[in-house]
Amino acid sequence: MDGTKYRHEYKHYISMSDFLSLTGKIRFIAEPDGHMTDGSYFIRSLYFDNYADKALREKIDGVSVREKFRIRFYDFDDSFIRLEKKSKRSGLCLKQSAELSRSQTEMIINGEYGFLAESEDPMLNEFYAKLTGELLRPRLIVDYTRQAYVYPPGNVRVTFDYNIHSSCDVNMFFTPEVSPVPVPGAVIMEVKYDEFLPQIIADITQLYGRQTGSFSKYAAGRYI
Repeated sequence: MDGTKYRHEYKHYISMSDFLSLTGKIRFIAEPDGHMTDGSYFIRSLYFDNYADKALREKIDGVSVREKFRIRFYDFDDSFIRLEKKSKRSGLCLKQSAELSRSQTEMIINGEYGFLAESEDPMLNEFYAKLTGELLRPRLIVDYTRQAYVYPPGNVRVTFDYNIHSSCDVNMFFTPEVSPVPVPGAVIMEVKYDEFLPQIIADITQLYGRQTGSFSKYAAGRYI
């Protein structure tokens, strides 16, 4: 696949009781993510789409090769902001990122993105091409709380996302009081790994009677 490293990824839409049970087990096997403070961390993402809702439609239609762009930061720390491109190919995923400053992010939100074309980072160059060629625009803010655990064999990462909210007021990206709308539902468990999933993690995260899904926070937020 063009020389890049894609990873396996699957998601489960789980209940709060599942969440409490699973985290009670996995913390004895896997290591807590180093970014967690007091057991979790906050994520805010700004998703981009075009006038025809290309990213949204491709997700809903189950297109096997697709991509989406978002800008993300954590715990309201605007010193660490990333543009991320998430690509999907036949169920495998790839995430690429590039650094942005707060002022650059604000310029992008305001439609002032010419500086991206002058960057030496090919990721930012590509984003500029998509903003101008496909008319990508900021469409939705999504907030949530995450617990994350890592298991080095297989390069496994297990995350639990909850308290999911969204807002169409993209100009409030750096404002804590964005008053987002809650996304109905409970918790999303996501498991990512390289070539193999160790059996001990497979056993812990296997939920009988639950279907592996393709939940999208962006899609869910758009349909509120």
